[in-house]
Amino acid sequence: MSRAYLCTFRTAMSIPDAQIHPVATGRAAETVTQHQEPQAVTYYAGWFCPFANRSWIALEEKGIPYQYKEINPYTKDKHFLEINPKGLVPAIEYKGRALYESLVLCEFLEDAYPNHTPHLLPTDPFERGYARLWIDFVCKSAVPSIQRLVQAQEPDKQRAALEDTLKALRTFTENIKGPWFLGEQFSLVDIVLAPWIIRDYIMENHRGYSREAVGASWKEYAERLEKRESVLKTQSDEEHYVQIYQRYLRDEAQSELAKAIRAGRPIP
Repeated sequence: MSRAYLCTFRTAMSIPDAQIHPVATGRAAETVTQHQEPQAVTYYAGWFCPFANRSWIALEEKGIPYQYKEINPYTKDKHFLEINPKGLVPAIEYKGRALYESLVLCEFLEDAYPNHTPHLLPTDPFERGYARLWIDFVCKSAVPSIQRLVQAQEPDKQRAALEDTLKALRTFTENIKGPWFLGEQFSLVDIVLAPWIIRDYIMENHRGYSREAVGASWKEYAERLEKRESVLKTQSDEEHYVQIYQRYLRDEAQSELAKAIRAGRPIP
């Protein structure tokens, strides 16, 4: 662990949930600035939220015009709760109507903007179904394992969660056709796991994880993905993610994600 990372981590220990950094930074801040004009799609997101990161990457991949609006999950306003009664990001307003849930939004963007390429799902019905099977695997196996690893406190639970994480990522890796999961087409299968791949330094610095432990092919895939332009354009400075993840590492975060993992419930 670098001295700079450790310093940032220790400083973050005293910052309450409600006082998280309020806006995107780095490349993500530049992207936000470019998307302030009203559009058919108004995108409500939290810069740090991995689920919001999914649909943000999708918007950037397809080059869809959108207006970005930042939402603090701990101080939600009345209008946002009318859009999504759950109070969770991401959500969109599209021509006066609202939708939410990251995967729903990604598929909606694919369907509502068929002329915007690249396509995030195959056009062939069988291949599209195959992609959805692996999206389901990521959502039900890979992501929960990663989150359990980050939040686990006891050494035995950390070891078990690490084994589950490595197993899930190896299974995923064995089915990568290359260079992306489905082959030449960068797709929603890659996008749904991307936010956790680019933040895996949290597991590396605190939970004994390494890309090498998953395997050489996984390491190559992860390095390729984190250099994708749509991924780079939606990432804030690392130091601000550290301020958030220290709560998860102590299993004190109060997000719906953290609560679900803590209670052993499916991720909302």
